[in-house]
Amino acid sequence: MKLRDIIITMRDAYSRAVGIEYMHLGSPEQRRWIQDRVERRYTQIPGEEHLRILDKLNEAELFETFLQTKYVGQKRFSLEGGESAIVALDEICDQAAQDGLDEVAIGMPHRGRLNVLTNIVGKSYGSVFREFDGNLDPRSVQGSGDVKYHLGAEGTFTAMDGSTIRASVAANPSHLEAVDPVLEGIARAKQDMLNRSYEFPVLPVLLHGDASFAGQGVIAETFQMSQLRGFRTGGTIHIIVNNQIGFTTSPDSSRSTFYSSGMAKGYDVPIIHVNGDDPEAVVRASRFAYEFRREFNKDVVLDIVCYRRRGHNEGDDPSFTQPTMYRMIENKRSARKLYAESLIGRGLISIEDAEAVMDRFHERLESVFKEVREDKGTDTAYTTTPDYPEKSEFVQGTAVSPEVLKRVADAYVDYPEGFTPHRKVRPQLERRAAAIMQGPIDWATAELLAIGSVLMDGRTVRMTGQDTRRGTFSQRFAAVIDSDNGDAWVPLKHLTEDQGKFHVFNSLLSEYAVMGFEYGYSVARPDALVMWEAQFGDFADGAQTISDEFIASGNTKWGQKSGVVLLLPHGYEGQGADHSSARIERWLQMCAEDNMAVCQPSTPANYFHLLRQHALVGWHRPLIVPTPKSMLRNKLATSMPEDFTTGRWQHSLSDPSITDPSQVERVLICSGKVRWELVHARDKKGLNGKVAIVTLERLYPLSTDALLEVLAPYRHVTDIRWVQDEPANQGPWPFLHYSLLPDLAAKDPSRDWSAMPAICRPASATTAVGSKKRHDAEEQELMDAAFGPRG
Repeated sequence: MKLRDIIITMRDAYSRAVGIEYMHLGSPEQRRWIQDRVERRYTQIPGEEHLRILDKLNEAELFETFLQTKYVGQKRFSLEGGESAIVALDEICDQAAQDGLDEVAIGMPHRGRLNVLTNIVGKSYGSVFREFDGNLDPRSVQGSGDVKYHLGAEGTFTAMDGSTIRASVAANPSHLEAVDPVLEGIARAKQDMLNRSYEFPVLPVLLHGDASFAGQGVIAETFQMSQLRGFRTGGTIHIIVNNQIGFTTSPDSSRSTFYSSGMAKGYDVPIIHVNGDDPEAVVRASRFAYEFRREFNKDVVLDIVCYRRRGHNEGDDPSFTQPTMYRMIENKRSARKLYAESLIGRGLISIEDAEAVMDRFHERLESVFKEVREDKGTDTAYTTTPDYPEKSEFVQGTAVSPEVLKRVADAYVDYPEGFTPHRKVRPQLERRAAAIMQGPIDWATAELLAIGSVLMDGRTVRMTGQDTRRGTFSQRFAAVIDSDNGDAWVPLKHLTEDQGKFHVFNSLLSEYAVMGFEYGYSVARPDALVMWEAQFGDFADGAQTISDEFIASGNTKWGQKSGVVLLLPHGYEGQGADHSSARIERWLQMCAEDNMAVCQPSTPANYFHLLRQHALVGWHRPLIVPTPKSMLRNKLATSMPEDFTTGRWQHSLSDPSITDPSQVERVLICSGKVRWELVHARDKKGLNGKVAIVTLERLYPLSTDALLEVLAPYRHVTDIRWVQDEPANQGPWPFLHYSLLPDLAAKDPSRDWSAMPAICRPASATTAVGSKKRHDAEEQELMDAAFGPRG
């Protein structure tokens, strides 16, 4: 090859509309693969692809300008200036369809969302116009509603060769990048469910803004998942719609890296930069990104350098803060116009052809718009509560046969040949197997019995968390490690031939992304029991965005149902402010419209029945379970085998020690492990038979009738107290004070429920004291107040 040809090839590869960063990759094979493709001589794309590109640019631009003229001043967060992102998505979906993948699953922010929904996923223009007009379809997925640029959709994408593929956009809030791990969870769930010969039949695509990609930490958490066995999805194509601004903030104030994509280099992925004004280069770069993902099942970043024609929203004037930039943009021709001129200049189309295509599309939009405006019968009603099926209790019993218990017991002592459990673990597992058949059964064993029985019912179970396989407190041993070679044995994967799949993984040290991932997984797998466990419940606040925007309100906003179970270790044992509280009060504050359940079982058997009911009942809402720590090994807090082969989940539990209710002088109502501290203190104070201790096992939705039922034997008692170990401004009491007490008063007016005192720690800015000695003193004061004279 002559020097001139080498220079031309290198310029085409690295110095024109496309630039690529890949020399940081650790794999020589991947570097060679990229170099071989990048340094090939440029070849013209076929004529039909030129027209396809122009069509997509026409659709992208004209749709935005149509909305701008018809709905003046309404927010839509337009894609104008970044229309080439539609070309990129079109190419990626086209390749995926031709390869026979099952779905392209897209997660993205609000900017350009309406454009992607209509011009990629296939949402009708009429639906969007109705949303602008406020005429919402009550049968849509919007629930009580959200702004139109947050909504998701599913549709069918048709490739150039006529092949089709499902395309979807996940619903998301305005919290930038929060949808990223959720989308990955959705994709992983669908891949696990499809179980096709192609390992990763669902392609995740995430769109980002340049400022949010550089600024939001959840980006790094999501990248960190990409190659982990429990979370990988076969590679995600990340598209940065790089409009070189974040609201009003310029790049020099929003990142420390040269490129907005800089942080991605740390995750060993290639980064392609492409000029958004060159749509053919965008097509080549998108095809390259798709092929890299297909070849190596790794993430890849496509950085489309473009601009934002308007302000952050359509009512914002960007010239206040970027006057020079927006003088340039005001005089800049769009990517569509530049490309049309290029095709005309190359003789590939005529001016008349370009104008005719635009006119036809504009006429189509006008026609749909007219139909929508003339549609007088559109029903604007919408539901204000989640659409759960009418039956909210049991579709079948939750008790199991003794044979089911025995099968789980056997699994924990039936090791593979040559397997050597740790010398301290083997006796623990043998005791577990014996306890399952003879009793008493502790909390962790009850949990494994619930999971095992659900698996034997044919259901899939997924469980993740930072230490979930063993358990933070060495209580679970869902996976047993061979002490000789480190191999893992998961007993519950070997129960019956036709059992469901059990996925149990330790996660990366993240709350935000992992909770989001499991929420997404549960949305896509409504038939599965999906559980996420915090190392300590205190750390769940690191995922507050997921809690607020998805778990608590996803169904109400988007009709997006999730049955995810959050296991949050909770309890006051003198471990300080960061190892004591799952912040029950915050979860209860978010409870309304039956949006989720918050349950705090106090016995292993009731926990068992709760998990089984949640897995088997046909409605879906998140379940929040503050789980115990010290109670895991409390000999009082155990159940017998017959409690599992009979019975059901109970919202409130009576006091089994009371044989003569007429002798009871006081009733203490509590929730969770404080029950057993009260039982111990009652015994020490010699008050057995005189003080009844009943528990509220389900905190929301409240079941006042169930509580009144367990209180019924004590109608003569006037001294009824609520007891909790949390401070007065935390725990269940603030919620119960304004919700439970009025309901009790309405249903049982014979008592003055408003006078019921709460025995708590004093209100506190922190969750717990840092001194064990001070904690013990507080607990003694709590017990003395619970059993002392009425104040």
